[in-house]
Amino acid sequence: MPTARRRVACVQAALEAGCIDDAVVAESLTQSHALWHLRESIPLAQSQEGPNIKHDIALPVSAIPAFVAHTDAALAAAFPGMRLVNFGHLGDGNLHYNVQAPVSMPAQQFMDRHEHAVNTLVYDAVCAMGRSISAEHGVGALKRGELAERKSPVALQLMRAIKQALDPHRRLNPGRVL
Repeated sequence: MPTARRRVACVQAALEAGCIDDAVVAESLTQSHALWHLRESIPLAQSQEGPNIKHDIALPVSAIPAFVAHTDAALAAAFPGMRLVNFGHLGDGNLHYNVQAPVSMPAQQFMDRHEHAVNTLVYDAVCAMGRSISAEHGVGALKRGELAERKSPVALQLMRAIKQALDPHRRLNPGRVL
């Protein structure tokens, strides 16, 4: 069966099984480009809203619905009016799970007051599933402290050893952990 028909069959099976509620499959290259443009525009739209609390997390694909339901509810209870922008390439378990200020509060004020608590709530939920607080973008300066709190000394040493083996002269992403 050609690739496009396989994709449609897979989406149809997921709809029938109740795994998904809605789906779109591009029927042309033009539609494909338009769909990718929508996806790639999400970060730009978020930045126009002002600062937001970004998370690039990794979960098993099968755990994403439970994670989102649980964490969305916990955040809504703790931070009424906050807005969620979740997107990514869910087929590989990478989820961009971003939290924006309520419309009634300046974005920077929300960040200043609640960033640590939001991060703690999100990362606790990720770690409760035994997964990673960092997916495709690695661990940079912003997550350095989180990593130290959430990983064992052995895991941290292993990460440093891998980084040293792959980048002995520290030329790749200077100042980043991984």
